[in-house]
Amino acid sequence: MSKEAGSPPAPDTADALTADVIVIGGGTGGYSTALRAAALGLDVVLAERDLVGGTCLHRGCIPSKAMLHAAELVDGVTEARERWGVKAVVDGIDWSALTATRDDIVARNHRGVEGHLAHAGVRVLRGTARLTGPRTVAVGGATYTARRGIVLATGSRPRLLPGLTPDGHRVVTSDDALFAPGLPESVLVLGGGAIGVEYASLHRSMGARVVLVEAADRLLPLEDPDVSRQLTRGLKKRGIEVLTGAMLTGSEVHDGGVRATVRNARGAESVLDVSRLLVAVGRVPVTDGLDLAAAGLVPDARGYVAPADWSRLETAVPGIHVVGDLLPPPSLGLAHASFAEGLLVAETLAGGSPEPIDYAAVPRVTYSSPQTASVGLTEQQARDRAAGGAGVVVNSMPMTAVAKGMVHGQGGSVKVIAEAGGGQVLGVHLVGPNVSEMIAESQLIVGWDAEAMDVARHVHPHPTLSEAVGEVFLTLAGRPLHQSA
Repeated sequence: MSKEAGSPPAPDTADALTADVIVIGGGTGGYSTALRAAALGLDVVLAERDLVGGTCLHRGCIPSKAMLHAAELVDGVTEARERWGVKAVVDGIDWSALTATRDDIVARNHRGVEGHLAHAGVRVLRGTARLTGPRTVAVGGATYTARRGIVLATGSRPRLLPGLTPDGHRVVTSDDALFAPGLPESVLVLGGGAIGVEYASLHRSMGARVVLVEAADRLLPLEDPDVSRQLTRGLKKRGIEVLTGAMLTGSEVHDGGVRATVRNARGAESVLDVSRLLVAVGRVPVTDGLDLAAAGLVPDARGYVAPADWSRLETAVPGIHVVGDLLPPPSLGLAHASFAEGLLVAETLAGGSPEPIDYAAVPRVTYSSPQTASVGLTEQQARDRAAGGAGVVVNSMPMTAVAKGMVHGQGGSVKVIAEAGGGQVLGVHLVGPNVSEMIAESQLIVGWDAEAMDVARHVHPHPTLSEAVGEVFLTLAGRPLHQSA
């Protein structure tokens, strides 16, 4: 890695208990801050009490997406047999082989992160860090001083429900669901956000009976309602029982699994016997043991450490910055948002003036089957922003309106929201196969304040799923091809 502003001082010449920047937490936000700060010539200490890479690498994003890929392969065999006449069956799933491949992917990524940090000259301290002042941090019996600033990146943990105690087998959280023994015959998933939907999709692909329970009136309640409807339709088509406006009212763990009582949207209660209960009702910030008060910091009522200056992600205590899951909304609690926050803070501490993060332009993806991917405003948000609900145009198109969508046969749609009169694009919402790989184009469209005509003048390849995006923009620009204006 090249150094953009000189190299950090060598360990034998640097004051071992002093650094330009001290980062507490080695997850995506923490290690990205450390790497960028080191690349800018700063001497960096990174304290991590577990493994660098954090939840995303070891318990979340990477292992879950590895297993979701395996789930896609299983689904492909089913599609091959039922839709294409390929006489194929899944004889069974070798759980130990599957998890070995998953763990190898995680281990290789972990070694990669450790190697990047070592090559960059970041001093990694193994142990629990505690603030002792606005510029000092205690780790392993020693106190370190930050010349320029401290970065808090201690992440989050699963939110628990009263009366439910995870045991890693019958009752699991999103942190340990991937590592519970074997494949359950049936699963009750509590929580219809991205994490819950992904786990419901994964378990269904692996052959489990799945019930997905969400307290809100729809899945992915923060996304556009059309995304929720399309996703729900797709999950139900796959045999997942979806209960919205519902909640768990009781549970009993026994040797055979869990007996759960669920109240539906109409107030009727039903008893469900399942092999496993998976709790995915959100995450909460981790600040225990950090001693925020010693540095003059006070978390908000939800436990977040809010910045006083969002353009610098700097708290009310000068020199203390926050990245990742410790940040309240509008931060998104997503790994790629944490990367961006880490870069911003590092460049700020190096004396730069980076552009603030536009969180509306950060993509949001759910890696279920079908997938969802969105960037920008929902339709309601766009209409609320426009006076009186005027000045917004919306165009939607089913994925099956293009040939490649018919080939995939999974349904889904493209929805684009823009300012009326040829104004800028405000939001793009995709549901369907592989849309996680398609959203990058829309990220640039929204992030660069493009107008429909800006997109329509560029040619999308045929036949692809992405041409559905191109068709929607052609229509918005007054140049419809296969879609009526």
